[in-house]
Amino acid sequence: MSKRRFVMTAPQQEFFNLTDKYPAFVAGFGSGKSETMANCAVRDAYMSSSAVIALYEPTYDLIRLIMAPRMESKLAEMGVRYRYNKSENIIYTSSGGIGDFILRTLDNPVRIVGYESFRAHVDELDVLPEVKAQLAWQKIIARNRQRIVMRSRETGKLVRQMNRVSAYTTPEGFKFTYKTWKKSPKKGYRLLQARTASNPFLPDDYIDGLRASYPPQLIEAYLNGEFVNLTQGTVYLCFDREQNVKPCAYNPKLPIHIGMDFNVNPMSASVHQEQPNGEVWCIGEIVLMSSNTHEMAKEIKDRYGRASFDPTKRDVSHITIYPDPAGTQQKTSAQGLTDILILQSAGFNVIHMEAHPLIRDRINFVNGWLLNSLYQRRYFVDPSCETVIENFEQLTYDPLTGQPDKKSGADHMPDSIGYYLYTKHCYIPAQNATSHHQAR
Repeated sequence: MSKRRFVMTAPQQEFFNLTDKYPAFVAGFGSGKSETMANCAVRDAYMSSSAVIALYEPTYDLIRLIMAPRMESKLAEMGVRYRYNKSENIIYTSSGGIGDFILRTLDNPVRIVGYESFRAHVDELDVLPEVKAQLAWQKIIARNRQRIVMRSRETGKLVRQMNRVSAYTTPEGFKFTYKTWKKSPKKGYRLLQARTASNPFLPDDYIDGLRASYPPQLIEAYLNGEFVNLTQGTVYLCFDREQNVKPCAYNPKLPIHIGMDFNVNPMSASVHQEQPNGEVWCIGEIVLMSSNTHEMAKEIKDRYGRASFDPTKRDVSHITIYPDPAGTQQKTSAQGLTDILILQSAGFNVIHMEAHPLIRDRINFVNGWLLNSLYQRRYFVDPSCETVIENFEQLTYDPLTGQPDKKSGADHMPDSIGYYLYTKHCYIPAQNATSHHQAR
């Protein structure tokens, strides 16, 4: 297969041509990591019809929403006949001279067993805790031993082809990728870093949009593919009590947007209104201990519902709730209804993501509203929202996992804020937002 069939940027082309056993493509947003991974995976599959190419994502949701559709699109674009078996998570090809693709997750490394691969491609390895990333990498290498023999064009002799494992990730601080490929790389390990600006196919305003959405501490990582410290100090490092707290009065003429975390103790909701100047104001908070979704729905109606023609009911048509995606399965009521169905049956507009975004993406997005790299603050909190303020200031990272410290209990209210901001302004474009039950 000729690589001329692919359209690639200069860094993508350079990585495509590497011959190292363990190359890593570490790059900023929009630099084409997923496209590079798909191109290299298809190239490897063309080396033999018996080749098994292993593709890894941190979670099953990322396989379902990102990797599988990308590979299906790439194969269709190249005219390759295939069948995607979703129960096995294997893409079987039926075109001549090309192997199959096995799709697996990284969230439980001990389950990376029972198969052999010729080549492997690992996406977003650095979003895992460092210890888990190291274990997953070791397991993947151990599986990467399928024997593929091809006849040499130069000598005519049969030659075993090199097994290879490639990594693709956005830099996530000084974790496994930094230590393995940057700080002290062993023989066979090769690092290629790419900047967002290296991709000429991006929209003209893409980089400006990133600068407006992400905090200044992260722009080096997410634009330039550089390793920076992402877990120093508090999680919401852009929050400043002096700058982000001001009177945010309720305006009865504006719609209400509520982020909700379904944790039972406490159940948390952050109440927002979006201002004409583009600012988001947190005008209130609701914290219910040992509660359930029915009680939360009633509390929201009592506080923010409007009088209606029926004196026994409160109008909540102006209220939209953006809950934890786990609410599609989670139940906090004795009736057996899911949390999201309870909210919908109470009359609220409900918009939710199909699956959780990466924790780092949600956190970074909230930080970008608190302070972006253009030094603009767009999210403000009323002084009465004491829990929001305290949680923003007190939530830190767990040094063992590199994730927010849930033992502190300071994560619930910021999570609710993240569900709202990320769903409304990132996952679902504001102009296309519809309630879940309306979309169905």
